[in-house]
Amino acid sequence: MRTHVFGVVSALALVAAPVSGGDWSHWRGPSQTGASDETGLVSTWAIDGENQLWKAAFTGRSTPIVQGGRVYAIGRTGKDITEQSHVVCYDAETGKLIWEDKFNVFHTTIPFNRVGWAHLAGDPSTGYVYAHGVQGVFNCYDRDGNIVWSKSLTEEFGRISGYGGRTHTPFVHGDLVVVSYLNTGWGNQAAPRHRYFAFDKRTGDVVWVSTPGGPPKDTTYSTPIILTVKGREQLVAGNADGSVYGLEFTTGRKIWGFKLSKRGINSSVVASGKYVYTSHSEENWDSSALGRVVCIDATGSGDVTKTHEVWRADGQTVGYTSPVLHDGKLYVTDNSANVHCLDAMTGKVLWEQSVGTVGKGSPVIADGKMYAPEVNGGFQILDISGDTPKVLDRKRIERKGGVHAEIYGSPAISNGRVYFTTEDQIYCLGEAGGSATMTKARKPAAFDASLPPASVQVRPAEIAVTPGTEVKFTAHLLNELGQEMWQTSGTWGLKEVLGKIGANGSITVADSPNGQTGMVTFKSGELTGSARLRVVPNLPYSEDFETAKAGTYPSFWIGAAGKFKVIEMDGGQVLIKPPATRALHRSAVFVGPPSSSGYTVQADMMGTKKRRVRSDVGLISHRYTLDMMGNHQRLQVRSWASDLRMAKTIDFAWDPDVWYTMKLKVEQITDKTIVLGKVWKRGDDEPAEWTIRAEDPLPILEGSPGIYGYSPTNVYYDNIKVW
Repeated sequence: MRTHVFGVVSALALVAAPVSGGDWSHWRGPSQTGASDETGLVSTWAIDGENQLWKAAFTGRSTPIVQGGRVYAIGRTGKDITEQSHVVCYDAETGKLIWEDKFNVFHTTIPFNRVGWAHLAGDPSTGYVYAHGVQGVFNCYDRDGNIVWSKSLTEEFGRISGYGGRTHTPFVHGDLVVVSYLNTGWGNQAAPRHRYFAFDKRTGDVVWVSTPGGPPKDTTYSTPIILTVKGREQLVAGNADGSVYGLEFTTGRKIWGFKLSKRGINSSVVASGKYVYTSHSEENWDSSALGRVVCIDATGSGDVTKTHEVWRADGQTVGYTSPVLHDGKLYVTDNSANVHCLDAMTGKVLWEQSVGTVGKGSPVIADGKMYAPEVNGGFQILDISGDTPKVLDRKRIERKGGVHAEIYGSPAISNGRVYFTTEDQIYCLGEAGGSATMTKARKPAAFDASLPPASVQVRPAEIAVTPGTEVKFTAHLLNELGQEMWQTSGTWGLKEVLGKIGANGSITVADSPNGQTGMVTFKSGELTGSARLRVVPNLPYSEDFETAKAGTYPSFWIGAAGKFKVIEMDGGQVLIKPPATRALHRSAVFVGPPSSSGYTVQADMMGTKKRRVRSDVGLISHRYTLDMMGNHQRLQVRSWASDLRMAKTIDFAWDPDVWYTMKLKVEQITDKTIVLGKVWKRGDDEPAEWTIRAEDPLPILEGSPGIYGYSPTNVYYDNIKVW
């Protein structure tokens, strides 16, 4: 068993893992439809009795995955100052804990009870498991729990976190792992959009980024699937703009779009052949009716609406669960936990069955049975082999004190067993010594060797570096179906970035005190490609905005787009964060790599007041925030805004329209972190003593330096320094 705090990364050689035909590595199963070919599964069970093979204490709200004889799950653990994200690995046969990983939550307003929202994703060929945490930590684990690579999506790509907790599940196929989220980055990713990021599953290098839709309506959590149409693999998923999109899997290029809802799509899609099935429970884009289940013909190209609609069922409020597709029938569970069985080709309702009162956990089907969870601890097994369903077993699972053990995830079926997670336990159901028929995994599309090269892809597609670092880029040819052919040579170049680039694609960027952003370009014959390059200055770094163009901000900053800009003030230039015209007033900006550690950050800041409302201003270091709170007239150090897991607050009177200097330093002392903050009026002597001091027994060892602001009224910054 092992535990680590995020920031300690182990890079290991790739070792093949045991692969089982009964693996359930995707939360909707190997067919991505919520159905399994397995037989010999339980029809009844008793809590702590018959057909319950084991259970383990665990607090989770997502679907476990089963891979290589092991069960993996993500959830939450701890209390008060020890609250953390929690990834666990159990022996699938016995339930014995093999390893666990606990890591901190930061840079989010998502509350503790929604930690562990996204399901894990597995890759049977490598044994790797991928976890997307609510704080934007994206970890790749090997079979034994070592971190192969890790990304901080918030600090590196400007991932946006909403309060509700909605977090996207990673999706693995071929050589890629794809995860999506709302983000506001730099350059052509500055505008807030729901984007899809494809990473090399072994290295974590960005392979492509796709922005298929328009402005997001809200945060969502629809998980993609793979669909092969006319030899081209499509990544199909619901989007936060209310549409469903089909993207070329190897490039992210949009193939088609289907407008569906006036709000974002949460339900994941399922597919068979060329047909895609999806649902929602909000207002329809073309009517005021709430909810729709729809069948889409995915052979279209460009933006399509009704022209590629095969059938629709209006009034079906299926907004949280995902459909199940099996044997020509589509099963959907509405928000009130009523299961509707529809003919997949016509949409005709064949039967309906209540499985509880609140439908959020998606059911699965196997062996002629449906295993249907319900939020209030309900778990039913239905016989669906006939024309009407029959209840075989009904349970109400409780935790200590008679409180319902809520269920939000879906069951997983593997090798004759049924696994599911509650907010109290992980359960394994099955018959002792039972066996099963294995589910067939989806086969990749066949490579067409007759097609010539049609495009070129530069990898990594996006990267952040510091001056003097050498990076090797490669160019890959693809045919018209998006299938990779081979690496190629050509002419490399740099655009808007100072540095040197060799004929083999190796670049070294020059030192620049203000950072740089630009492109790496490639040309081979008529084929061209490019990659985004962000250059973050080495420390010490300072910015007084005097040479910046008014209306802009330092281009390499993450999270500043549309919120911060340079203006003239009192004969010089400063940075302003005005009140937000849309969305939230609260923002964080990151000015360095997430691997930064051991630094101090300082800046001049001024908050303002309008009537009785005041702004907040602050600094960020090692994922801790030092915040001068205007309305409360307090000074606070914290690591997690919504839960205040580690927080120290003192009374601190400060005046609006007055410049202050703020300094934040984080020290690592053995097994704890000491966070030190200091504030004084600009122009006065720096006080010898720290204004505030806080300790964290779960130390955060690294993180991007940055600035923070809450701006119902104007907030100003100047003379930012990191050293």
